[in-house]
This record gives sequence, C-alpha cells and structure tokens, in this order.
Amino acid sequence: MGRGVLPGRYRRGGLPVRPSSPVTVELLLEEPSAEVALRILMPKIVPGVQVNPVSFPGKAALLKKLPQRLRGYATWAPVAGHKVVILVDRDDDDCKELKHRLDDIAESSGLAVASRGRVGTVLNRVVIEELEAWFFGEVDALRAAYPRLPASIGQQAAYRDPDAIRGGTWEALERVLQAHGCHRERLAKLTAAEEIAVHMDVDKNRSRSFQVFRDGLRRLVSGDTDA
Repeated sequence: MGRGVLPGRYRRGGLPVRPSSPVTVELLLEEPSAEVALRILMPKIVPGVQVNPVSFPGKAALLKKLPQRLRGYATWAPVAGHKVVILVDRDDDDCKELKHRLDDIAESSGLAVASRGRVGTVLNRVVIEELEAWFFGEVDALRAAYPRLPASIGQQAAYRDPDAIRGGTWEALERVLQAHGCHRERLAKLTAAEEIAVHMDVDKNRSRSFQVFRDGLRRLVSGDTDA
C-alpha cells in the first residue's frame, strides 16, 4: 500500500482515494470547456480534494507559459502539499514525445514528476482524441444529457473505441447530436461539457485516456508510488 493511503478507502478496481485529503491540486488545462468538465468530474474522482483549475486559450499558450508557472510552483507547492496536474490534448503530436516534453519541463523547473516507484508533485496526462472522447466513453451519460440518442450508439463501429474516433471527436459529437435533433444550432463546447459531465460515472468510462488520467490522479493525491 502506497504512503498516505487510508486502509479500506478504495474505489472500484482497488485504487486508493482519500475522501478527506489535505492535498490541493493545481489543475492546468488548455481550454475553458475542459475546465467546465473537470470542475464537475474532479470531486467524483478524488472526493474531498480542493482543486484550483486554470484554463489557457489553447495548447500553445499553455505550453508557452508552463515553464514559468512551474518554476513559480516549485518555490512553494511541495512544501505546502500541493500537487500539479497538467492535461493537454495530443492533437497531431506523438503521445509519448509530448508526455516526455511535459515531464522535462517539470523536472527542469525543479518539480518531481510522479512515476512508478516515485512520489512526485507533478502529474502529466495527454488526452488522446480531445476531451469529447471522454464523453463518448460513457454512453449512459450522453443519453442522460440527450435522451434522443439511441442506446446502440456505443456499439456503432465509429464510436466503439472512443480514443480511436477519426476526424475530430468534437465534430463527431456535434454530428451525432444534430442527427438526433439535439443542439440544431452549432453546439457550444461549454454547454456540452456541463450537460454531459454532470451525468458521468467516473468508474464506468470506456476511454482508456480517461482511465489513465483518473487512476493517476487518485494515486497522486493518495501518495501512492505508482502514478
């Protein structure tokens, strides 16, 4: 059992969670819709953890400002018990190279990256196919938000693997909703993020990138060394 884990406090899959944790998470995101969704999802993933989300006007802006911001965190966050979580879309980048880039920025800023066998301050995660892939990862949440959607949507070949949807998951979500009479005008990202996230069960999501984010976050705040 990792350091700081309370016995018996587990979610599905044996992953540790502390409902009443002194840890605070500084959450850095690349767009406002991610902030809207994560304000709803974070309390479901790590109950009792204070979260301070900060969204940037795009991935390029986040990456540009990240070194300076992390150097600032390095002067106080580890001592204060704060953790830093960075979440970006892969877009056209190589996932492993992007993850290494984020890790290198954190390490060069003086912050330890959480990894196997190491308790760290920073957790870097990459969303494989945009935030909307997480929404496709839970059809029940989609249908709770938009009851006109058919229950079979998750079994359709195009959406069976939410992290492999081609042509943009945001565009795919808009097409699906409009095809079934939802949001006939152009779908607003902030609106969709709130309407769907509120219905999500974080332990049922089929998106692998969501599962990796969720599990790493739980280990990070619990002090487990397998982030």
